[in-house]
Amino acid sequence: MSATYLDGIMEFHRARAASDSRNWRERHVPPSQRPSLVEALRGHRAQGISVIAEIKRRSPSKGWLAEGLDALETARSYVQGGAVAVSVLTDEQHFSGSLDDLRAVSAGIDRPVLRKDFTVAPNDVLDAVEAGASAVLLIVAALSDSELSELLSVARDVGVDALVEVHDHDEAQRALEHGAVLVGINQRDLRTFDVDTERAEKVLHSLDSSVVAVAESGFSSVDAVIRAAHVGFDAVLVGETFVRSSDASAAVRSFSGHPIGART
Repeated sequence: MSATYLDGIMEFHRARAASDSRNWRERHVPPSQRPSLVEALRGHRAQGISVIAEIKRRSPSKGWLAEGLDALETARSYVQGGAVAVSVLTDEQHFSGSLDDLRAVSAGIDRPVLRKDFTVAPNDVLDAVEAGASAVLLIVAALSDSELSELLSVARDVGVDALVEVHDHDEAQRALEHGAVLVGINQRDLRTFDVDTERAEKVLHSLDSSVVAVAESGFSSVDAVIRAAHVGFDAVLVGETFVRSSDASAAVRSFSGHPIGART
């Protein structure tokens, strides 16, 4: 695969982790008491597809999406619209997020909160717990098997879920082999940035119904969400469409609750 935007971002985060002198094994971080993201999504299946609504100020490819966004105010509007969970981008360098955003949102709403960042080290997971996260993101394309295994183990030990992001069948199989129970399928091609729903749906069909499946990227219409629900996704993760909407609550509401079909 040719170089992608992910390569540069991961290089930045690996350098940051390498400069972190904290010994994660010596940190005493109490297990998370936040609501479980996995259980929230499973519990909502009977009511239709769930929405994980994202706090996203900026994109590396598109620039500013919502420069003046207030994280907590936005999260509360998402909850009013029926979001089952909220995702908070905490990458400052590339997305203009922060752990302060995560702390504010976690303290201000009673829904599960995902720390959306480029997790490369156990300290990243422990920082997420201390800031109030219910779950962390692990990107299979960016991690070795040993890293993925270690980070999943650390997440389990401190009581947070891991949304394990994949882009193709091989990555999905790696995720499952390491025990992932919450899998996000990114519909965006890392090389072209194009959204490919058919590829994502093929990957979904390789997942057992016991795996909670989240469709990520490219949702700008209700019809696209209905299609994702119909083929068997449990949830959609949406950021750009909501932060650019003049009525985020209404936008979330329009995406929520569409009947979930059987995976074939």
